[in-house]
Amino acid sequence: MFGKLNASIIKEIENIIGKENIIEEKEKLVDYSHDEFSLTDIQHEPEIVITPTSSIKISEIMKIASKEKIPVTTRGGGTGLCGGCVPVYGGIVLSTEKMKNIVEIDEENLMVTLEAGVTLKEFYSEIKKKKLFFPPHPGEESATIGGIISTNAGGARAVKYGTIRNFVRGIEIVLASGKIIKAGGKIIKDSTGYSLVNLFTGSEGTLGIITQATFSVLPEPDSFITLLVPFLSIVDALATVPLILKSSIKPLAIEFISRKIVSIAEQHCGKNWPSLPGEIFLMIILEGMKQEIEKHCEIVAEKCLEKGAIDVFIAQLMEKQEEILHVRSMVYEALKPVTVEILDVSLPPGKMVEHILFVEEISKKYNVWLPTYGHAGDGNLHTHIMKITPDGSSVNNWKDTFKEIRKDIIADAIHRGGKISGEHGIGLVKKEYLEMCLGADYVELLKAIKKTFDPFFILNPGKIFDPT
Repeated sequence: MFGKLNASIIKEIENIIGKENIIEEKEKLVDYSHDEFSLTDIQHEPEIVITPTSSIKISEIMKIASKEKIPVTTRGGGTGLCGGCVPVYGGIVLSTEKMKNIVEIDEENLMVTLEAGVTLKEFYSEIKKKKLFFPPHPGEESATIGGIISTNAGGARAVKYGTIRNFVRGIEIVLASGKIIKAGGKIIKDSTGYSLVNLFTGSEGTLGIITQATFSVLPEPDSFITLLVPFLSIVDALATVPLILKSSIKPLAIEFISRKIVSIAEQHCGKNWPSLPGEIFLMIILEGMKQEIEKHCEIVAEKCLEKGAIDVFIAQLMEKQEEILHVRSMVYEALKPVTVEILDVSLPPGKMVEHILFVEEISKKYNVWLPTYGHAGDGNLHTHIMKITPDGSSVNNWKDTFKEIRKDIIADAIHRGGKISGEHGIGLVKKEYLEMCLGADYVELLKAIKKTFDPFFILNPGKIFDPT
């Protein structure tokens, strides 16, 4: 199905980007064979890695790849959790790591244009100097702009402002043929033909290579307040969320997490949450004008106490808020050593409790610890499938039960009107459940779209669905 690289093709590529932008050494290629997904059996090494510095050079390379039918897998920061940048069929890994230009910060139109290899950390740092704010925060700040668009990343702050899709105004794309397309721009409203911006957002590098993007940004908020609210049960905690949202207050974030998970994260990072009773916490973040959010804080606290909150801890000092956020952000790293996979099902918010209770039953059935936490305000849950039992003992047969557990959890999410991914994408590891989630006709339509943009299936083959 696919062609193979040879010395002649590699020389052609070298003439375009220079030898210094080609990696062929075996010991270096292994670094590009995986993302953050833990199982090593999905790793595949590329034949070469290239690090082009412009869309023009990528265009020339894609013309060669299309002609020779060489698979090309685009890679950003490699922070994905579902094998999305793994080069399943070898070929070329095209890393955007050298495409680091912040092209323009347009303060008048509140737009920022930047290249695909800029990391979130670099982006946040630059706009903060201008007192600007980019609400989405997918979590891992070494993720790149191209990567977060390709997965339509979300994170905790999607409650009020939505996912990455809500902020992408324009993109530059190199197609499989080598053609360069620009879609959207520094505009808010656009009813001019089909929206390629929306189509490419969340396409996981399977339709084209995103080389540049324009995001809308906001003025930096005047103030932030973080509330930590302990409850005795997950049922009481999550019953509070719709009360808050129906009060016309839209927090920046509403997270839920158990005491057990917090304790593990505290030990991992050496920082502590405020000492509070209870077994389940809601972490609620408000932002806006100081006087306004202080009033909102009172209303939110009342709603929480009305639903059985034990206490309400209010952090106003930024130092304390950052400490709380740091512990929450360390959860994945703390659990990672004994995690097989982290799921990211997305449910109607009213179905979260039912699904979490189902997961608890699955945990008992297989005697595997399945810690679950996530974005209570938007229904996006993270369940870790672990290599240990609920009491911390090793699970010797975890490979035998892992896929059954994953299938049961995903099937339950679909049964309750959910989807199999809220922010991580499908990648390599979830594609076997795509038809179960969307139906055969829907998947056939997706394949037809793929074939239109990439007739030889050379762009990130093996992701979302298999090449046909």
